[in-house]
Amino acid sequence: MRRNDRVGIWKLALLAGLAGGLAEVLWVTLYSSTTATSGIAVARQVTASVWPAATEWGSAPALGIAIHLLLSIALGIAFAATIWRLTAPRFGAAAFMATAAASLALVWAINFFVVLPALNPAFVTLLPYGVTLASKVLFGIAMGSVLLNSSPRRALRYTMRSSGS
Repeated sequence: MRRNDRVGIWKLALLAGLAGGLAEVLWVTLYSSTTATSGIAVARQVTASVWPAATEWGSAPALGIAIHLLLSIALGIAFAATIWRLTAPRFGAAAFMATAAASLALVWAINFFVVLPALNPAFVTLLPYGVTLASKVLFGIAMGSVLLNSSPRRALRYTMRSSGS
């Protein structure tokens, strides 16, 4: 594979993760604007999960959003490097989108039932499970949409080459 193709795929994966992360931020913002839950408290707890000493800083909410987006980019890259490469050449658009949403639902389950209870139990109780699950499914849909709709010929060519087809 040519270097330009690899760079393009990395950029696409980065953009897909960023789109997923932003979809979650928008969802939590919308939810927070219609309930008593504070979006700032959510962002602060993201910071608390990674850097507990920074939780009380004035910049903790902005840092929480930055941490969230960096983790989202990493997740987009991991998804593109594994599941996208395996499913894109084999399934149609609907199956691919369902796979992206289901993959992020699995990430949600691991986060909310394994990682966060050990790392930051307060985060788990901040929002209802249904809201956080919807957030992750929206991440999957946004990420999947970017991967599916961005340069599909190049993406399909890449996934077919990478899978040995």
